[in-house]
Amino acid sequence: MSKTTFSRIIAGTMTWGAWGKRCNTAQMVELLHCCLENGITSFDHADIYGDYSTEADFGRAFAESNLDRSKMQFISKCGIQMQNENRKTKIKHYDYTKEYIIWSVEQSLRNLQTDYLDLLLLHRPSPLMQAEQIGEAVEKLKQEGKIIDFGVSNFTPSQSDLIEKKTKIGFNQIEFSITHVEPMLNGSLDHMLTHNIVPMSWSPLGTVFKSYAEQSQRVRQIAENFSIKYNVPIDVILIAWILKHPAGILPVCGSANPSRLANLTKATTVDMELQDWFALWSESAGVPVP
Repeated sequence: MSKTTFSRIIAGTMTWGAWGKRCNTAQMVELLHCCLENGITSFDHADIYGDYSTEADFGRAFAESNLDRSKMQFISKCGIQMQNENRKTKIKHYDYTKEYIIWSVEQSLRNLQTDYLDLLLLHRPSPLMQAEQIGEAVEKLKQEGKIIDFGVSNFTPSQSDLIEKKTKIGFNQIEFSITHVEPMLNGSLDHMLTHNIVPMSWSPLGTVFKSYAEQSQRVRQIAENFSIKYNVPIDVILIAWILKHPAGILPVCGSANPSRLANLTKATTVDMELQDWFALWSESAGVPVP
């Protein structure tokens, strides 16, 4: 079982830095305070964000924020090696050797200006990953107090089972939204429920605000109706749809807009009716549910 309780809405930091809004330190401090004031206490990172720069940007803001670390949860991911001159990597690849996992976590701790990660995730599966090496790294990091919990990201059930031969997985961060429901149908969420693995969902708003495809337009239209019914914005309806699933999915919301982040927390108060939940799924599929 997890030793850590994460907020029901997790702040995704990928777009806070060079890969998105390019927030300066003062703006990140504002975002941090906004999140905490609205009950968002968990922050999702990856070493690669911003071409290996966003963790350090966040760390400087955290140091200036005077916020209580014990009331926050820091998540980070490792394993993807991006092309980067400073790292002398010539091609994108994955590295899950014991030495690299430990080194990467220690780098993240320095960048985030913290003594520990509440959760370490392996960013994407590698065909060459060895459960023994991963298990040894995780055990050492836990014993040294550098990580509290461990999980994976974008792993299939069989890949998760492979790692769990050597170390317990507490979380799996996957793509899941009203426009990407495959994990609900292919056994992925069932597997997590069965094995006490908590799902986190990246890109939880799906393509609704990014695409003019028929699926996105259908979902947006019905979500607009429910927005009026439940008296919340459309994006809150989409997050509430995820929160109703019995797997206890934690949406990772990547906005760098303080007011939007504050608004998204309203999803935790929406008690979506059963038929409304299925109506959203039907519109996403374009046909009645099976």
